[in-house]
Amino acid sequence: MSPTPDDRSARHSVRANAQRAAALVNVLSRPAPRAGQLDEVAEVLRAYGESEPLGLSDADLPGLREAASALRAVFAAPGVDAAAVALNSLLAERTGPLRLTAHGGASPWHPHVDRDDDAPWAEWFLASSCLSLAVLLWDRGHAPGGVCASAACQDVFVPDGRGRERRYCSRRCATRERVAAHRRGTADGGR
Repeated sequence: MSPTPDDRSARHSVRANAQRAAALVNVLSRPAPRAGQLDEVAEVLRAYGESEPLGLSDADLPGLREAASALRAVFAAPGVDAAAVALNSLLAERTGPLRLTAHGGASPWHPHVDRDDDAPWAEWFLASSCLSLAVLLWDRGHAPGGVCASAACQDVFVPDGRGRERRYCSRRCATRERVAAHRRGTADGGR
């Protein structure tokens, strides 16, 4: 039986939510909080469909950074079993029970694990990310994300689920690493 348009839309939504999680983890994990980080967070939220007014403030950043740190452990997990353990721990200790919401009729019914529709940004970010990453793990049967293998990067990413296992967050990082390896090999071979 082929998936219905609603099934495909739900999968896309879960994947988009997981990609939003990765984008926010990357913005919030940069060394030493930078000026403009609030604007970067708001930009990611808008890019993934959050509507105005966001109501995001500098006071939200410490909680968001802490949530990003907790989620990084899921992305960094060395395999599906470790990712499941990390997600189970976060779901048990840091989120509310599974519930359905339509945000007062503003959207179709969908699952949430945050406390309520007006949860603080950090709680919403952690809960919605855990839920999306858990669904990806369940649906695909492998870890829902990874950390770029480039020592110069360390961004997290959500693999597209096709082809062989992904090691880099982007083609740019993969190319940079291949070029560096080639240069090292050329330098070593010339001696």
